[in-house]
Amino acid sequence: MYLLVNILGIIVYLAIALLFSKKKREINWKSTGIVLVLNLVIAWILTSFSWGRDAVQAAADGFNWLVQVAYTGINFALPNWVTPEFGGTAKSMNFVTSSLLPILLIVPLFDILTYIGFLPWVIKWIGRGLSAITGQPKFESFFSVEMMFLGNTEALAVSRLQIQSMRAERNVTIALMSMSCITASIVGAYTQMVPGNYVLTAIPLNILNAIIITNILNPVSVSKEEDTIAKMGGSTDNGAAEADGLEENGKKEPFFSFLGDSILGAGRLILIIAANVIAFVALAALIDKVLGLFNPWLSLEHILGIIMFPFAWLMGLDVDHAFQFAQYMGTKLVTNEFVVMGKIAPTIHDVAKYGAHYQAQLTVFLTSFANFSTTGMIIGAFKGLANKESNNLISKNVGYMLLSGILVSLMSAGIVGLFVW
Repeated sequence: MYLLVNILGIIVYLAIALLFSKKKREINWKSTGIVLVLNLVIAWILTSFSWGRDAVQAAADGFNWLVQVAYTGINFALPNWVTPEFGGTAKSMNFVTSSLLPILLIVPLFDILTYIGFLPWVIKWIGRGLSAITGQPKFESFFSVEMMFLGNTEALAVSRLQIQSMRAERNVTIALMSMSCITASIVGAYTQMVPGNYVLTAIPLNILNAIIITNILNPVSVSKEEDTIAKMGGSTDNGAAEADGLEENGKKEPFFSFLGDSILGAGRLILIIAANVIAFVALAALIDKVLGLFNPWLSLEHILGIIMFPFAWLMGLDVDHAFQFAQYMGTKLVTNEFVVMGKIAPTIHDVAKYGAHYQAQLTVFLTSFANFSTTGMIIGAFKGLANKESNNLISKNVGYMLLSGILVSLMSAGIVGLFVW
């Protein structure tokens, strides 16, 4: 029965996208169908075959290994923050030490891969392959991969030439897709809190579901003349240049200067994440205190749980787990994924308590930047990249941006749930 409900949920999520579609007659159903089948095949392989699970687990173990290497540097500077297992003296590691400080190693590592041209090369060829298989426009396919490695604002920055040359309607599609990104440099932080194998499974599913949902919500016909990709990093914009180690004159920035900027950027990222988590958790607690004055039962989680419950139940969960899942869904959307991951980290690995189906779906749902604050980041990024027409149209579609991010997360969680019970 729960499997049938899960299948019904996926159909409902697609139906919601169709209901809100701007141009139903222009939807490329052939391409959408191909991407959906590819989505199901990838989820099936990564969850149902031993070699697929082993590949995903190996990737997750790789990120965990990087985190453990990062503890060596942390232990050198702050030995009382690291446990004896990694050479320190702490009884246990807090959220900042275990999940955030390793970013100081992982961000520069991925920036180095970008600097030497390896990461852009990988992104380019995966994007081209995806376009050839699915029939989607080249840049939209390219961007769906790019945003999963670089994050939304970074991917937008290095795509400035393309953004400036595209019609406003296509830029809206890019804005919708940007709601569902992550950045590879933060995957290590995720894997310290929730099951890493499902975090890595979520990445390709989010890429494909972002294409499906945006193709339905905002279908745009692209002619062969339009279907081109501007050179990555070809802009003179500071953000675009810095992303792949280019200075304003188009020359490579000296490596150690680039590395220093990358490390400083990683430090700023840690402060931003920590500040957001502290502020959002405190604000949520404040709201709960205020609501409790009216009724002890009232809380932000309960309210959000009621609103999101129908969508959580359609994941194929029993009522109790669906309500809990809905609370986490709502909390993630109004705060961010780190707040929820930090809350569930002590228990989410216990399959006996939650069940593999719940564990897989919740982890996949949380693995994206889709929340209210992300809309502001995307709009702000476009302000410095696109023309006024594009910016005005994107600003009018904030609701669609939120809807796109939510539906992509629901689709990815629903699809992985079909194969994990």
